Amino acid sequence: MSTDAHGHTAADHSGADCSETLHRLYEYLDGEMTATDTHKIALHLAACAPCMEQHDIEQAVKAIVRRSCATECAPPALRTSIVQRITTIRVEYTD
Repeated sequence: MSTDAHGHTAADHSGADCSETLHRLYEYLDGEMTATDTHKIALHLAACAPCMEQHDIEQAVKAIVRRSCATECAPPALRTSIVQRITTIRVEYTD
């Protein structure tokens, strides 16, 4: 039976393995996952201390960046560029 990066077998977790959990960690932290995927990742984090440790580190980094940049505003040109790219991506996906 194969194991993931932390020595867990597929039976150790309900769906998500360490690789998927760590790859999708920012989606999870940002609340950008479906309820099913959120539940799957949460179950894995509850059962896997190394992944939970990485979760806690990433959550702390996000909080520090948010706190440090709270008074900073993006330059108008950057905001315009980002909005244009988002719009372009949406157009590409809806065709």
